[in-house]
Amino acid sequence: MSDCSQLVEFASAGVAPALRAVDCMAGETTAMAFGRLFGAEGALVPALTIILTLYIAFFALSLLAGRSRLSIPALTPKMLTLGLVLTFATSWMAYSQVVWNLAVGAPDQLAALLMGARGSATQIFADRIDIVMAAIGEVSQVAGAGQAADQGAAAQGAASGSFTPANLMWLGALLLLLGTVGVLVTARIALAVLLALGPVFVVFALFAGTRGLTAGWLRGVVMTGVTPLFVVVGGSFILELMVPVIAALGGLEGINPRAAMALFLIAAVHVALMAMVMKVAWAIVSGWQVFGLDSRDADAKGGSPAVHDTVVAPAAANAAPASSSRRPGVSAPVTGGDAAVAGAGPAGGNHTHTRRTVTTQVAAPSAPALPPLARPRARGIGSRFRAPSPQPRQMAR
Repeated sequence: MSDCSQLVEFASAGVAPALRAVDCMAGETTAMAFGRLFGAEGALVPALTIILTLYIAFFALSLLAGRSRLSIPALTPKMLTLGLVLTFATSWMAYSQVVWNLAVGAPDQLAALLMGARGSATQIFADRIDIVMAAIGEVSQVAGAGQAADQGAAAQGAASGSFTPANLMWLGALLLLLGTVGVLVTARIALAVLLALGPVFVVFALFAGTRGLTAGWLRGVVMTGVTPLFVVVGGSFILELMVPVIAALGGLEGINPRAAMALFLIAAVHVALMAMVMKVAWAIVSGWQVFGLDSRDADAKGGSPAVHDTVVAPAAANAAPASSSRRPGVSAPVTGGDAAVAGAGPAGGNHTHTRRTVTTQVAAPSAPALPPLARPRARGIGSRFRAPSPQPRQMAR
């Protein structure tokens, strides 16, 4: 904390010095936390070694059980995950240059581009707030000196109650500080805490059961990172509206009541705007899938890559009912016609010759519709000894 001690001493001088002190303390706190967790002599280095050993052991067991394969589609996600976890959990240089700069520097630069400013947009916004607060203080001093000369006016102002123009002006200034400095400082402190605990949540990305924690941590980092962007951009509009109101607050004759009321109203709207900003920021990150970290991946489904069982509809011939599988066909071809050959009776020696051929066709019973065999999930040691699939039998009668 030695580098930030001087900034901390002058933090009470205004909004901009306070934000500089908070940023400095947040950076140093994150660096110290990283070193104490996963540094050269970090307390969680043995735990990280055990976790990596378990990860490799689980992968070896999945290979033996046939739940994973040694292929490029199966190994590429695992190797990328392992490499990213080792990089961001053990290297402060990589963690600070990627995670810290994206979470802190990227929203600030985007706000500077939107506002057309050079430098840090947050610091410029804080300097403008200091100017506004200094102008309000000057108006209060001038109005107080003018009213002190008139004791009757001072007594009348004290008897009028709490909602005097001076009180409304200071209430508006208080709401302005609460909606700007309060939100900015709260977001920066919350972001510093999340980034300090970041290496722990990065390690959680190794296993499918704990990747939801990593996804939640990333959502929190994005939310606290984009909140200052909304505060700076939205607060700039509020400050533009406050400039003519502050100029019309008053002078030696006293504080303008209408201007004081307008200042209080604008500050109240600004507080409502900041509450809406927080809600919008949460709505933005709540629907983010975080690169699939919070969904069930191939390991959770039992294989990598995932094997989907397909059911093929049986053919129309096999789907015929059993009642129609056996149908007798009778054909009666008659030789010489169906009419009997006339002849005399038995005494004449002539008798009727009728020859009919009856053919009975018995269709072979069709095999019942069997569902197709699903693609086996086990492709390990015992897959070659599985029983053969049953074949349908045909009966001819």
